Amino acid sequence: MTASIRPRRSALYMPGSNARALEKARMLEADVLIMDLEDAVSPDKKAEARTTIASALKEGGYRDREIVIRVNAADSAWGAEDLAFVAQSGADAVLLPKVEHADQVWFAEEALAMAGAPASLSIWCMMETPLGMLHAEEIAGASPSLGCLVLGTSDLAKDLHALHTRDRLPFVTSLGLCILAARAYGLAVLDGVHLDLDDTKGFEEVCRQGLQLGFDGKTLIHPKTLEPANRIFAPSGEEIAWSRKIIDAHQQADAAGSGVTLVDGKLVESLHVENARRILALAEMIEYRESSNESDGSNA
Repeated sequence: MTASIRPRRSALYMPGSNARALEKARMLEADVLIMDLEDAVSPDKKAEARTTIASALKEGGYRDREIVIRVNAADSAWGAEDLAFVAQSGADAVLLPKVEHADQVWFAEEALAMAGAPASLSIWCMMETPLGMLHAEEIAGASPSLGCLVLGTSDLAKDLHALHTRDRLPFVTSLGLCILAARAYGLAVLDGVHLDLDDTKGFEEVCRQGLQLGFDGKTLIHPKTLEPANRIFAPSGEEIAWSRKIIDAHQQADAAGSGVTLVDGKLVESLHVENARRILALAEMIEYRESSNESDGSNA
């Protein structure tokens, strides 16, 4: 399973034990909702969180949002029950924490299958430890069921003894390794969270940096960061216009028997056209989603 082309500009973590938050999430403009059973839920609330998420998903109303459930580690007291729950939950994907080896993916895949998970259930992996970074290629190629790598830069900073600097220079190697691995195996890849919720300018800067590096979107911890993430990770008007222009020019060149052409003095080949088509497909999905939200009156 390779990552389908779909908006993943914003992926909002939601505490699985907070029924009110899960209810409000139906009206939020997040592309992805990550319903959390792990870090955001205290040990005494783990079972309750599964019940709360099950009730929310049964009620529905999340429209075309991609629903992901982050489980506890397989070797924890809650891991087995979490995987069995997700298999029957109706979620789009399961997010495994602190993945460091391919066998963690294989174990989860087998447990999900034994619990009756549909073939469409995707496996996503949290990449948040030094060993996970060093094994990014192994993890990304572990299974056809894999759909996305998700950076966990908070845990990574702790393990690296690194600082959260404005330019994120301490994380560049780790980010790059995960992006390389994800793209090599056709996976989506999401950037880590920004912890300072009052640093609006800094948040927008790291979103632009993530876009430049090649991330599909940003993981978020608060709804107020949805708008800038959605705006920055969406194709710009200039990108859309340029994509249409080079697709048209290349089609004309093909008809004339030429494999390459010049557009505004720039060489355009088939590889540029392939990326242009990806950009237009993504833009069309975003436009459709936004128009659907407006028509049903659900814009937040």
